[in-house]
Amino acid sequence: MSPILLSLLAFVLVLLGILVGGWVQGKLPEGHQSSDSKEVVKLSLGIMGTLAALVLGLLVASAQSSYAARETEIKQLTADVILLDHLLDQYGKDAESVRVSLRNVVPRVADRIWREGQSTSLQAAPFKVASEGEAFYRQIQDLQPATDAQRDIKARLLQVTVDTPRRDSFFFRTWEARSQPPFLAVLLFWLTVLFGGFALLARPNATTLVALTLCALSVSAAIFLLLELDQPFSGVMATKSEPLREALGPLNS
Repeated sequence: MSPILLSLLAFVLVLLGILVGGWVQGKLPEGHQSSDSKEVVKLSLGIMGTLAALVLGLLVASAQSSYAARETEIKQLTADVILLDHLLDQYGKDAESVRVSLRNVVPRVADRIWREGQSTSLQAAPFKVASEGEAFYRQIQDLQPATDAQRDIKARLLQVTVDTPRRDSFFFRTWEARSQPPFLAVLLFWLTVLFGGFALLARPNATTLVALTLCALSVSAAIFLLLELDQPFSGVMATKSEPLREALGPLNS
């Protein structure tokens, strides 16, 4: 389910809790509305509210950390691509065909990253080195340096091309930061009961209804933010692929 639908579901459930709480308040006998009963309900709601706030805060912080890590990895990959092109340029004319291959490989690598980032089934599949990456690596190996400077450059090229697939392997195999349904289900249950308890304690009027509705909207927005941060390659907060795709200009520029 998409983040917008889940956040709307959270909003509807919380509103339902408010309505049920207001309805129950009107049906309770006087003996159940004593000050002692209200104190126990307030204490229970306080504990539940603390737990809900703690879990929601931890989930948002974890999603933000995961989102920032994905952005950093994309920036590092972009820097590696630029470094490869710079080293190939320093190597000389013999590496011009490899530079052309690099410009052909980068868009396909970007397509693979964003395609796998948007597909749960592809993320669960075992990591495989892309065929275009293997072909590019073989081209680097086939370079025949004629000078000490070219030999040093080839060694650096090999080091970068080895490090990049290793980083890609780490990138895709650690993709397990998605919010698990049980966490969201328990959180939604807590929030529904919590807002129902608020409506149970306060007599329904325009002021309390507006305040509770605004609070419900804020909580739903926080859940939407959490789910969006947990999907860095899709949604309204998706990481852009253009910086990676456009990292290298025309060959003769």
